Amino acid sequence: MKVNKYVCGAVRQFSLWFAKGTLGYPLLKEIDYAGEIMKEESSFVEQAYAVFMNNLELDEDGSVVNYKYCENRAAQYIRRYFDRNYEIVPPIEPWEYEFHPVSRDSYMD
Repeated sequence: MKVNKYVCGAVRQFSLWFAKGTLGYPLLKEIDYAGEIMKEESSFVEQAYAVFMNNLELDEDGSVVNYKYCENRAAQYIRRYFDRNYEIVPPIEPWEYEFHPVSRDSYMD
């Protein structure tokens, strides 16, 4: 089984905007989260991807139906990470933060 082209496209677009520093515009306009900080504090990147992916929904054809919502939730997380005064509304739920295994076995095979 392979991930469908719509999920691949959503992850590609999210990754591009994340790396360029243009994710969630204008929410992150004043937040410098791209570049060297991603190496120094990479856990926020991993967590932002988890929030994005855990919110992703597909229709019966496999098309992504809520890309902008997912991008916004991840952007809200990043904003809160760098700006402790920012309030996420509605608050991010525990399931949105969950990490999932790479495989049932080991990704080191």
